Amino acid sequence: SFIDVGCGMGRNSHWPMTYGAARGVSIDVDERSLASARRTLANWPGVEVRKMSAYEIVFDGVFDIAFSIGVIHHLEQPLNALKQMAKAVKPGGKVMIWVYGYENNEWIVRYFDPLRKLVFARLPIGVTHFLSVFPTALLWIFLRLGLGRLEYFNLLRQTTFRQLRSIVFDQMLPRIANYWKREEVEGLLRDAGLTDVRVEPVNDMSWTAVGIRPAAAAE
Repeated sequence: SFIDVGCGMGRNSHWPMTYGAARGVSIDVDERSLASARRTLANWPGVEVRKMSAYEIVFDGVFDIAFSIGVIHHLEQPLNALKQMAKAVKPGGKVMIWVYGYENNEWIVRYFDPLRKLVFARLPIGVTHFLSVFPTALLWIFLRLGLGRLEYFNLLRQTTFRQLRSIVFDQMLPRIANYWKREEVEGLLRDAGLTDVRVEPVNDMSWTAVGIRPAAAAE
């Protein structure tokens, strides 16, 4: 059983069901995301889609795993959300997150992130989407010239221009975007009361981290 924290359109809840999960709960606070998730998960009656904040998870010791993919690094209080996720799983249950890494993203933090905070995150979504075509074009040329040898760039070279624009647009939108070093990610999970913390790199630019709720965790 699982809880998907910040489920978005529900695709990350779809996959564990295909792998044989018995049931799940998918939570988000955005009504449009929840409506999309209900459509995505319509064929999985074992998944309940609920409006719920990552800061106010009502479950305690219920799930085998709590996961959050690409959400925690956008939160103002990431540690509070992780503590809620740790509470939601059974003793011995797992908490897993995927977050942006600082390593190999220094150029984003130094040059792009200030521009996102000052300009793009404050603009109407339609305007930001229109403007996204310009950095996408620059990145498209960069990739087609064979520049950038990170694994993530190799993956981006396989995308269409439209897919690449969606990725760029997604980077331009958020008000908060944290890029964490390995030790910072590990520290977050430990501060949330989790043990046996493992942090692994993903495509040279991000982290997957997993921790265990101890049997006698202090609430």
